[in-house]
Amino acid sequence: MRLRTLPLSLAGTVTGIFCLGTGGCAHPVPTVIFLALTTALLQVLSNLSNELGDTLHGTDTAQREGIHYSLQDGDMTIPQMRRLIAGTAISCCISGLAMLWASFGSLLHIEVGILLALGAAAIWAAMHYTLGKNPYGYRGLGDLFVFVFFGLVSTCGACYVCAHDFGLRTVIAASILPACGIGCLSIGVLNVNNIRDAATDAANRTTVAIRLGAEGARIYQTALIVAGLVFIAAHAAGLSALMARLPAEGGWGRWLWLITIPLFIKHLHGVWTRSGRALDPMLPLLVMSTFALAILLGAGPLL
Repeated sequence: MRLRTLPLSLAGTVTGIFCLGTGGCAHPVPTVIFLALTTALLQVLSNLSNELGDTLHGTDTAQREGIHYSLQDGDMTIPQMRRLIAGTAISCCISGLAMLWASFGSLLHIEVGILLALGAAAIWAAMHYTLGKNPYGYRGLGDLFVFVFFGLVSTCGACYVCAHDFGLRTVIAASILPACGIGCLSIGVLNVNNIRDAATDAANRTTVAIRLGAEGARIYQTALIVAGLVFIAAHAAGLSALMARLPAEGGWGRWLWLITIPLFIKHLHGVWTRSGRALDPMLPLLVMSTFALAILLGAGPLL
């Protein structure tokens, strides 16, 4: 299930919850619980599907530089993994329905129907990164999908589920900048993974890291981290509040997330000075740095 990646999926959700609070929920506490659970299950579904897809396409071999997985080591069979994926997808649906009921107090709303369609798209995207006959992750489109679903959908979606009474326009204005920031940092996690695995991936798939080459991929990684932090800084400076026509609040607490900057610098230093298997620790470092930033960005203004 690659549990070390789950904080990344929760980063956008946490950020979205804090953007406008939970004043629009019929049942705030269950909404937040089921929102976090649904997000985590989607990440698990993506990870399991990714492992199965890479196995079926012959991409995961003994030569890959990352940690080993169940199918690769023979701890699970392909039919077992298929059943686990199906069970996880069903769990996503159940948790998502519970989340929408807790938020809206009913499933008989136009907004709920739209969010259900968005949830179906998220499940499809989670499963088809490497699964299927023509997976988008094998055509260099993974970065785009990560930005959309880990950034925009996760953050803006969480904000809307928790604060839909503000209206769609206000929700988007209040959450779009941090959503872009989390999206860029999330692409960074995928990119450092692709830099690490470029040598073994090249035979079966195309990634942005492979297209750019080793140095180009590291420049791209640097640009992603810098862009992500710039979006977050613009949000903290009150630009989101200005666009949403809401008063900027939080004082100095809005800048508490700045204490995570050394972690991102350490990550980039590792990306530029390491290669192959030695790059692997830089992946969880970026995941936890992004999650810590999300927590501090949201909770800081409350201080």
